[in-house]
Amino acid sequence: MLRAKGITKSYGKLNVLKGIDLEIKANEIVSIMGASGAGKSTLLQILGTLDTPKEGSVWIDDVEVTRLNGDKLAQFRNEKIGFVFQFHNLLPEFTALENVCMPALIAGKELDDVKEKGQKLMELLNIGHRTEHKPSEMSGGEQQRCAIARALINDPLIIFADEPSGNLDSENAKSLHQLFIELRDNFNQTFVIVTHNRELAKNADRQLWMRDGIIESMVTE
Repeated sequence: MLRAKGITKSYGKLNVLKGIDLEIKANEIVSIMGASGAGKSTLLQILGTLDTPKEGSVWIDDVEVTRLNGDKLAQFRNEKIGFVFQFHNLLPEFTALENVCMPALIAGKELDDVKEKGQKLMELLNIGHRTEHKPSEMSGGEQQRCAIARALINDPLIIFADEPSGNLDSENAKSLHQLFIELRDNFNQTFVIVTHNRELAKNADRQLWMRDGIIESMVTE
């Protein structure tokens, strides 16, 4: 599903990534762990096409995404990649359903079809009763499930999550961890998750541990 080769990244004289080689299989949950400053989020942003490496290449579904730019990159990202962030990034002026549907509408899909699918996703994630609520009217756990529905709306090849449970209480965090497993098992979804949460990491198929810009070790559950 994903292959990265020789990924480096620098900010001035600071070498953040020092040559990352990585492969992610389809239908796999991979967690990336490590201390703050190890390069986890930088790597995730490069793998997810939100940033570019100084050197190296990334392939997703046999497309070398590091060679794409402009509209082609934006279209690939919108159609093939889903994102879940710690702070949800929901647009406050729109309802939950409108937030969920946004990527599909940007892709030019029919409004009625998109709304129907968005409703089904929200029902699947147990927030079907929140479709007309604004983000400010929802709990943190509900907002995160809304963000996951948004990430799923275009049937992405892979979902990248950066500290997805970092802003949740322990009960909602545990529920979110189980949700990732259910989506992998029932919908063959692929996840790459940066986290400090050891419980979430332990539930992954593989744990990658980063230190000082390299992948130091790998643990397979």
